[in-house]
Amino acid sequence: MNDRENLFGLLRRTGYAFMPVEFSMSPDLEARFKQYVRTTGYKMPRRAMRYLPGAPLVSRPHTASFWRERYAYPLAEDTNFDEYGVAWESGSAAAMHMRRLRHPLAEAQTVEEIQSYPFPKFSKKPLLPARMYAAALKAAGNFVIGSMQCTIWETAWYLRSMEALMMDMLCDEEMADAVLDVVTANACDRAVYFAVMGADGIYLGDDIGMQSSPMMSMDLYDRFLKPRLQKVIAAARAVRPDILVFYHSCGFVEPFIDRLIEVGVDVLNPVQPESMDFREIYAQYGDRISFCGTLGTQTLMPFGTPQEIRDFVWDTLDMVGPKGGLLIAPTHLLEPEVPVENVIAYLDACKQYKVKK
Repeated sequence: MNDRENLFGLLRRTGYAFMPVEFSMSPDLEARFKQYVRTTGYKMPRRAMRYLPGAPLVSRPHTASFWRERYAYPLAEDTNFDEYGVAWESGSAAAMHMRRLRHPLAEAQTVEEIQSYPFPKFSKKPLLPARMYAAALKAAGNFVIGSMQCTIWETAWYLRSMEALMMDMLCDEEMADAVLDVVTANACDRAVYFAVMGADGIYLGDDIGMQSSPMMSMDLYDRFLKPRLQKVIAAARAVRPDILVFYHSCGFVEPFIDRLIEVGVDVLNPVQPESMDFREIYAQYGDRISFCGTLGTQTLMPFGTPQEIRDFVWDTLDMVGPKGGLLIAPTHLLEPEVPVENVIAYLDACKQYKVKK
């Protein structure tokens, strides 16, 4: 059984032979981890997935100076701009995902202003070298995946600002639809791109949960986000019916799980233990959806002992059982507070785990 076959068995709950690993680190921790590997000769276990390059833009992206001129106030010199013109001002060098966002459509007052905005457009047709690259990875036994998280909700509020988009959803549905429709159309194109490439899976996601509650009511979710997520998944599956769909949301998302299953999500990430009890979630939903995560990055990974981490990994995998259904992994980026020894404890626990038949 190669890595690709093993992960399919794990995530389709048909049985697996070994537990792969999946994790990412802040730059500070990654530097310390690499030093440890160089010094000790540590042998890394198998990574779960290989990520494909994303869909290119159909047209040349605008320059930084073009975007900078659209803001009515000065931006920091080291500000970066994404394809949508959202300004990302740098935060901590250690915590690379903590940055300040500037929202180019925050002050828009009319649908016409939104419709005239220079939105990007993504290609649905990968070039032959990209398709050959994906095919070569799969032929070598790798599970290949396309990542397009911040799929709808997050990209839309990055553009509009969360406050303005929430108010639109409550008080001006036409404004909300104008932003969300463009973002959804782009997400469909990106999903089709990965499906045409032959991806085994696509990684979708939007943070719709807070630490102990949903970010919005179920009525708002059902009106604005659920049908659009369903449209993105349907676009990918029209090309590749068996593509596995991963969905990421931090925080408390239990009220959304049935809805995610209904629209076609196969794997939920990360089941944050500080927000939900995985054993309860697994007991209620584990026969209908698989999971990735459960290893807390707010608690256990930074503050637990290596033995506590090993015990958690082994006990949780024993609970799930030999058919699979859980790719155990840290629930988010591992921050600088995490000791290298705890990263090694997670890796060794996965490497040493014996699937009980």
